[in-house]
Amino acid sequence: MALLHFQSPFAAFQHLFALLFLLSLHHHKASCALLLSLRHHHNTLRQQRPMIHANQTNCALFVGTWIQDDSYPLYQSSNCPIIDPQFNCKMFGRPDSEYLRYRWRPLNCDLPRFNGEEFLLQMKGKTVMFVGDSLGRNQWQSLICMIYTAVPQTQTQLVRGEPLSTFRFLDYGVTISFYRAPYLVEIDVVQGKRILRLEEVDGNGDLWRNADVLSFNTGHWWEHQGSLQGWDYIELGSKYYPDMDRLAALERGMRTWANWVDSNIDRSRTKVFFLGISPSHTNPNEWNSGLTAGLTTKNCYGETAPIMSTGTTYPGVYPEQMRVVDMVIREMSNPAYLLDITMLSAFRKDAHPSIYSGDLNPQQRAKPDYSADCSHWCLPGLPDTWNELFYTALFY
Repeated sequence: MALLHFQSPFAAFQHLFALLFLLSLHHHKASCALLLSLRHHHNTLRQQRPMIHANQTNCALFVGTWIQDDSYPLYQSSNCPIIDPQFNCKMFGRPDSEYLRYRWRPLNCDLPRFNGEEFLLQMKGKTVMFVGDSLGRNQWQSLICMIYTAVPQTQTQLVRGEPLSTFRFLDYGVTISFYRAPYLVEIDVVQGKRILRLEEVDGNGDLWRNADVLSFNTGHWWEHQGSLQGWDYIELGSKYYPDMDRLAALERGMRTWANWVDSNIDRSRTKVFFLGISPSHTNPNEWNSGLTAGLTTKNCYGETAPIMSTGTTYPGVYPEQMRVVDMVIREMSNPAYLLDITMLSAFRKDAHPSIYSGDLNPQQRAKPDYSADCSHWCLPGLPDTWNELFYTALFY
């Protein structure tokens, strides 16, 4: 791969650091010029209520309520061969189980019961691929568990890799893959620096073309700060910035992805989905009516029940990222199906791994205010509902 589109690594090195030397002088002015109209658009969106998506005439799939249902969960973590320790809350000591016994009920309808064998028969000989960050991996593993519990005797094959991991149901010829691409656009290492290229799709996007069903997601990595930030510089318009407005960066990256999908995916053979922004629960004021008296933690730790409300009012601050995702998808030539799980997931403050994650040591578990995972989700758990909605959108 040519470095920065120049003739030699040395020339690339000189050009890159010459540009970086000037960043402190022009970064603010360049960013303002670039983002002025975008900021105006976002400010307008802030005055609007979140969009309510109803993908069927009489059934608003993504608006409804959580109800208790003792027929859930759909599988047991001990019977699934693929759950990462990060999501395996029961294995790592979560003592309560009521969070597993809730079913999403949309307004005016019920979701069809997920049938793993029917999924395999419908998808026989085909490939499903999830592309995105660890929330996409959360959903990928959930779907495999939901299917596997229906056909536990079938022959399977798991190949874990980076960036591509693949699970095959060999008797049905069905492949379900996860491709790690947290930004969907390219990130390269040049001269030891990580360059996030907002105008280039991930370099291995060719692998995505062959899937029969594609499900994309992005979001959380665009917000990371400090040591968690995934880039050293952002490339946009042949210029390099140490940082920029995060919503603007997300929008530019999303538009690059959307243009790539419109130009490269044959929609007559490939169905394209986009998973909405998965909310985090790091601020208990959002579900305690702003009251701080009596609160013992600073996040989702200790939460054992969902917010019981009809899903028409968002419980907290609606994610600005979701407005960007919604806007870009609506403007595609052939829009992806938006699996709008943001609001229904916001009610599930109880469904995160919290401190019950294999990634934590005893010292970290003793400090939940700092260590609780309130971004990912336990398996079994909420991503199973995402996949019930995915199943409904695919086959009904």
